[in-house]
Amino acid sequence: MNAVRSPIAEQLARRMLPATTFVASAGVRAGERDPFVDAVLAENGLSLGERQPRTLEDLEDDYFDLIVTLAPEAHHAALELTRSLAVEVEYWPMPDPTDTGGTREHIMAAYRDVRERLRARISRRFLLPEVKNATD
Repeated sequence: MNAVRSPIAEQLARRMLPATTFVASAGVRAGERDPFVDAVLAENGLSLGERQPRTLEDLEDDYFDLIVTLAPEAHHAALELTRSLAVEVEYWPMPDPTDTGGTREHIMAAYRDVRERLRARISRRFLLPEVKNATD
């Protein structure tokens, strides 16, 4: 619903990748802004600003070189959307931190876990130099 995982990924990517990299996130359905996302981003000096959750139809640009999906439903929707397009689709399964109950600290720990998993995936995919085969 573009309320938790993908907004976190979008803000991390905006910080970590060159400014010339276009990054946008969207969901299969519209959702409500999640206050835990704001809190976990603020811990890293990031903010959603006035950004609200959006759907694929809300995106102004529909040309992408790569679509990264973070949940099964989003992955299936992206594959359907790109069936006739030359765009790469990658699935990075991420746990849903909203399924976590308990204290505020327990919930925040689940959101932090997702944030750090996303940071690591973005780094591995886009920033770390490729490891060359020893026979090269």
